[in-house]
Parts: sequence; C-alpha cells; structure tokens
Amino acid sequence: MSRIDETKDFVPIRIAVLTVSDTRSLEDDKSGDTLVGRIEAAGHIVAARDIVKDDRPIISERLKAWCADPDIDVVLSTGGTGLTGRDVTVEAHRDVYEKEIEAFGTVFTHVSMAKIGTSAVQSRACGGVANGTFLFALPGSPGACKDAWDEILVRQLDYRHRPCNFVEILPRLDEHLRRK
Repeated sequence: MSRIDETKDFVPIRIAVLTVSDTRSLEDDKSGDTLVGRIEAAGHIVAARDIVKDDRPIISERLKAWCADPDIDVVLSTGGTGLTGRDVTVEAHRDVYEKEIEAFGTVFTHVSMAKIGTSAVQSRACGGVANGTFLFALPGSPGACKDAWDEILVRQLDYRHRPCNFVEILPRLDEHLRRK
C-alpha cells in the first residue's frame, strides 16, 4: 500500500501551471487558482503561470518552452481535454511528449468514476515526459483539478511517497540525452 516515508526529507519541486481557454483571464481562472493553491499548500514552488488560447501550436510551443526551462520540473495544464472541436490540449501535449504515461489517464478515469460516474468517459486527461520534464493535461473544471491533485499528483510529486514516485526519477528522465 502507498504511504509517506517520514524518515525522508520533503523535496520541493518547481511546477508551472498553464490554463488553456479562449475565455478565461488570471482574474477568473478558478482551475488555475485551484492548482496553484494546492501546489503551494503541499510545499512546492509555482515556477510559472500562464493562460493561452485553445490553439494547438500555441499550446505546444508554451509546453516546449517550459520543458526547455531548467527551472521547471513539472507542467500542469488545465482545460481543453474534452471532446469538442476546440479541445486540442491533449493533441498539443502529445506533440511534445517523448514518452506518454498511459496509466495517468487510466487512474484519473478511475478517480473520476467515483465522483462523476460514467461522465468520466468524456475526459481525455493524459500525462507524459519531455526533455526531462513531467507534463499532465487535466480537465478545465476546478473539481477535476482537485481530484487529479488530491488523488494522484500530491502523492506522485512527493519524494517521500512509497513504494515509488515521480520525483525520485526526475533526475533520470533525460539521461538518454547525456549518453555519449
């Protein structure tokens, strides 16, 4: 069973928050605010925050830029994971991924099923790795952001979480780039 190993020190990581929306601004970005509040409450650092339009190339470029920034370890995006024509965040993420974390979407769906039943099938939440950075695309509702953070990410982004976590492998994500 998963647990926190209190003999280990907490390791804060640097997390960027990207809201994908044609209508939101920083003043009314409830999902972004939800993530920022949880990131800070957990002891991590909000390294960057931005809002971009629902435009695949714009989203991909922001993700690539943040993945190239050595001061960002994780990118959380919110919005654009649904099924409508404007929902292109998942495609933008996959344009950037070197490796997809398929189980993230599966676990998110499992968590969502307990909260919203079969409506969970409408989410395409996903996760991946690019340039030594973890990326996660979350739905645009504050409730979905809470669920993803509270049920998955708060544990996986805590170095003390056992039996394993994302933070402990963070230094090795780009090891293939350092090989000669």
